[in-house]
Amino acid sequence: MNFFSVHVDPKAIENVTKTLASTFISEGEQVEVFEQALESKLGLSNPVATNSGTSALVLALAVAGIGPGHEVIVPAQTFIATGLAVLQVGAKPIFADIDPKTGNIDPKSIEGKITEHTEAIVPVHWGGYPCDLGVINRIARKYGLLVIEDAAHALGATYCEHPIGTISDFTCFSFQAIKHLTTGDGGCLCCKRKEDARKAKALRWFGVDRENSKPGILGERIFDIVELGYKFHMNDVAASIGLGNLEGFEQRLSLRQKYGCYYRKALEGVSGITLLEQHKRRTHAYWLFTMLVERRGQFVKHMKDEGIPVSVVHQRIDKYSVFDGPYKLSGQAIFDKQHICLPVHDELSMDDIDSVVQAIKAGW
Repeated sequence: MNFFSVHVDPKAIENVTKTLASTFISEGEQVEVFEQALESKLGLSNPVATNSGTSALVLALAVAGIGPGHEVIVPAQTFIATGLAVLQVGAKPIFADIDPKTGNIDPKSIEGKITEHTEAIVPVHWGGYPCDLGVINRIARKYGLLVIEDAAHALGATYCEHPIGTISDFTCFSFQAIKHLTTGDGGCLCCKRKEDARKAKALRWFGVDRENSKPGILGERIFDIVELGYKFHMNDVAASIGLGNLEGFEQRLSLRQKYGCYYRKALEGVSGITLLEQHKRRTHAYWLFTMLVERRGQFVKHMKDEGIPVSVVHQRIDKYSVFDGPYKLSGQAIFDKQHICLPVHDELSMDDIDSVVQAIKAGW
C-alpha cells in the first residue's frame, strides 16, 4: 500500500504522443484547450495554466500588485511554497493561527493580524477541506483586502455549493505529480475578474501580451513590456497530460470521498482518535484524510508494523529561519502534537481502506 498515487490515464499517454509527434511542444493550442476544459468540465473561473502551483501563487500576488512593504496573512499549516511565494514578490508573510479542529486558518486570528500594511489573506484548504470562505471574504471586504486561496489540495471541493476556484478574487491550484489531477508538474490561477486573467496571461510569459502582439516583418513580435513578467507558462506536453487525466476525474474524486466518509463512520468513537470537524455545506476533496491521534509516535510505529503508511505530510512552516519564526500560535501547537494522515487516494481498494481501519481499532 502506498500513501500517495500518481494517476496517468491512457488518454494522457495518447495525447502526449500526438503532441510530441506534432513538434509543437511549448505553450500553444493544447494549453488553451486545457484551460477551456478546466472551465467547462470543473467550473473554474477564468483559469490561467502555469508551470506549477507555486508559480500560480506568485502570479496571483503579482497581478494583485503586492510587493515590498506589504504584508500577507497566511497559515503556518501548509507547504513552504505558500510562504515563499509571498517572499518572492518582496512582501512579508504574517502567520495566523489555525483551528486545530479543522487544520484550516482561524478567521478570528486573521482579524487580529491585520495592520495598515496588510494587502491580502491566503487561506489554505488543508487536505482539501474548504476554509470558512464566507467569513474570510467578509473580513477581507471590511478591511479592503484581497483573498488568494491556496487550493493546492482542494480541486473538486465545494463551499456552499460553489466550486473552489469560483469564490474569491484568486484561487491557485497545483497539478503536481501526486495531486488529484496531474500534468506532471503544473498548476493554474483562477481569477474572479476577466481583466485579472488577461493580465495574468501576459505576466506568465515575461509580461508580453501575446494575444495583441503580432510578429512584425522581421519575424519578432511587436510589443512593449510595461511591468515585470515571469516564465510561468504551461507547455503543451503538460497540458496534454492534464487533458487526458481529466477523463474520469469526477469518478476518482468520488472514490476518494467515499473512502473519506468510510473512515469517518468507522473511526467515530475510537479511543485515542479525534476526527476533524466538517460542516454540511462544504464538500471535502480528500487529498488527505487528517485526524488527531494520542500517543502519535506509538501510533506511527504500530501502523508501520502493520505495513500501513501514515504521515503528517507537512508541518508548520513558520519554524524555518527564512520566515524569522516560529510564531506563538496556540491552535497550531495542538495540531503539531497530534495530527496524522491516512492513505485515501483513488488507487486503493475498499479492502485496503478496511485494513487501515482494523489496524487502528486493534490499538497501539
